[in-house]
Amino acid sequence: MNRYLENILYSPLYLFIWLHSLLPFWVLYILSDILFLLVYYVVGYRRKVVFGNMRNSFPDRSEKEIRRMERAFYRHFCDYIVETIKLLHISDATTKRRFVMENIDVLQQAIDERRQVILMLGHYGNWEYIPSITLWVDYPQEAVMGELYRPLKNRWFNNFFLKLRSRYKTVNIPKNDVLREFIKFRRDKRPAVIGFMADQTPSPANIHYWSNFLNQDTPMLTGIERIAQKLDCTLVYADVIKQKRGHYKIVFEEITKTPKEYKEFELTEIYTRLMEKTILRAPEFWLWTHKRWKHKR
Repeated sequence: MNRYLENILYSPLYLFIWLHSLLPFWVLYILSDILFLLVYYVVGYRRKVVFGNMRNSFPDRSEKEIRRMERAFYRHFCDYIVETIKLLHISDATTKRRFVMENIDVLQQAIDERRQVILMLGHYGNWEYIPSITLWVDYPQEAVMGELYRPLKNRWFNNFFLKLRSRYKTVNIPKNDVLREFIKFRRDKRPAVIGFMADQTPSPANIHYWSNFLNQDTPMLTGIERIAQKLDCTLVYADVIKQKRGHYKIVFEEITKTPKEYKEFELTEIYTRLMEKTILRAPEFWLWTHKRWKHKR
């Protein structure tokens, strides 16, 4: 499909989303409640996947408890959708009031020392607002603040999400280019903070390490560790806490400045344990719709 025809077909959708982004949060959350009824009860979007993931992750919980968690997840999932739409029309001041960063000095120091940072996080809470880190740190013009992303097959949706994810002046680095870009950052001595979400399943060709994650034998992505050790990047974990509807706290924890000192897969295991700890604190805020355990050994 050519770009001109795409724009004609998708313009009504963009207008619909843009108009909704103008609404205040309290109205968006009313719409989220309505959307929950449609997604959960009418459409039943991936309910079998979600229930199966939760049941296997929490074998000691009753079906009633799992169903309660499942409904809480779908309510949060619908909140995530309307909050993400709001990215098209939200002020910096509102962002800072609703998405609070703690221990940000960890990143500020790394930037001041012109280091390259891999920010480890997951699909938890509302990760689309993590790029608002740029509102909390001072960084030179040559610094690179951004995130890794997987390009979408649909060109219009790919461009739309790139627009959303560059709201806070961050760059989006395609996953296949990330090593090459980090080599450039290091060569040019450019400070960089790049977010990586490594909590989803790797492709079969990229399975090199298994861990016990949420009570299941789980293949883990190991790319973060390989890049960090190859280029001696600083590793920082972003622990996301949903305090109440529409309000999040992100706490940064430095894992290491010297990744080369760690054994193979040790850093991957550290990330796995931190991510699991985040999820167990409030499981309903993780992205359970992903087929995380589709690969077996």
